[in-house]
Amino acid sequence: MDYHPKKLLTIVCEAVLEAPLTRDIQRLGAQGYTVIDARGGGHYGVKRAAWSFDRNIRVEVICDAEVADAIASHVAARYAPDYGLVLYVGDVGVMRPGLF
Repeated sequence: MDYHPKKLLTIVCEAVLEAPLTRDIQRLGAQGYTVIDARGGGHYGVKRAAWSFDRNIRVEVICDAEVADAIASHVAARYAPDYGLVLYVGDVGVMRPGLF
């Protein structure tokens, strides 16, 4: 099977950012995104998501490299200084490139 190269941009951040972040993602050229509730532990302690203010989400975007760069740059400038978040990008292969 032939796979088509794309980028998988993943942002793990505070749930309060979901609405503005997803608007920005679409405005910056992504065709879509996936939002998943996230729990875990690390530098800032354990996130159990027991309270709404303590929740994290994972936002995944499959897109072209240029769109991933635009979103990552915007998130770094707009949200990273004031919110807890982690952002990473990896290479993926997709079956239907027209969706992304």
